[in-house]
Amino acid sequence: MFRFAHPVFLIFTLLSIGILVYHLVLKKQKYASMRYSDLSLMDNLKSTSRLREVKLLPILRALAILCFVLALAQPQSGLVSQEVTSEGIDIMLILDISGSMRAEDFQPQNRLYVAKQVIEDFISQRQTDRVGLVVFSRQSFLQCPLTLDYKILSDLVKKVDFGMIEDGTAIGLAITNAVDHLKFGKGKSKIIILLTDGVNNAGEIDPITAANVASAMDIKIYTIGAGKPGRAIYPFRGRYISLPIELDEKTLTQIAQITDGKYFRAKDEKGLKEIYAEINRMEKTKIKVKEYVQYEELFGNFVFFGLIIVLGEAVLTNTRYRRIP
Repeated sequence: MFRFAHPVFLIFTLLSIGILVYHLVLKKQKYASMRYSDLSLMDNLKSTSRLREVKLLPILRALAILCFVLALAQPQSGLVSQEVTSEGIDIMLILDISGSMRAEDFQPQNRLYVAKQVIEDFISQRQTDRVGLVVFSRQSFLQCPLTLDYKILSDLVKKVDFGMIEDGTAIGLAITNAVDHLKFGKGKSKIIILLTDGVNNAGEIDPITAANVASAMDIKIYTIGAGKPGRAIYPFRGRYISLPIELDEKTLTQIAQITDGKYFRAKDEKGLKEIYAEINRMEKTKIKVKEYVQYEELFGNFVFFGLIIVLGEAVLTNTRYRRIP
């Protein structure tokens, strides 16, 4: 960044430009005359350096004045630095990896495959938020604790697959596990994003009870029900079978309401992406940026060049372009 601390002095640059124009265009130079008995002797003489004096010396004077005027305007070169402050959010992602997530109604892939891709995209958009991952089926475990290392988290999301836990759907247990890891977080807010496609049928903790615990700790839960209404195609022993979708939307809605969150229904891949994008907008971390500028004074450079030009003019005036009295 470059600026002049006292730009009013730049008005005087017109003076130096005026001097230059005056000497080069308007002023008629007068030269000392000498008497000759025969002026014809001068006809064959070429122009001398004295004629060049008419242009060079005034140019030097004008440039010197310009340098001094710019120095008075106090030119400065600034280095811009920024201080970024933010209070990140603590986010715990909960992902259902039960057998029903094999359904291929999110064509051309199954629900788990698509969910992992969308979650990875969601993670890539975080900046200062700590994000963790809990996976569940009949049991629940922490796949990744709250972290700012999004690369490691994304790698762990990729490794999530069927068969890691005995089949089942323990929604209440998964929420409790996530709450347990969020309660010591230092984020300005704490949220859970729960994605499931089933009905709670395992675990010792009821989903509503777990939601009340989360609410008591000021943890908001966004719930996402995955799957198209009706029936879905599932791979089974080398062939496909059609089974009705069992999704407890009532319970998922209650969980969201108890914790001041929101329930979403994802019927396809596009819908799931839009849901995570909406949550991303609602839970955007506020970042404050303060800008500082440190200026370096440059007027000394212009003074130096001005003095060099003045010295050069003085030398030329008393040597090469010296006038005969």
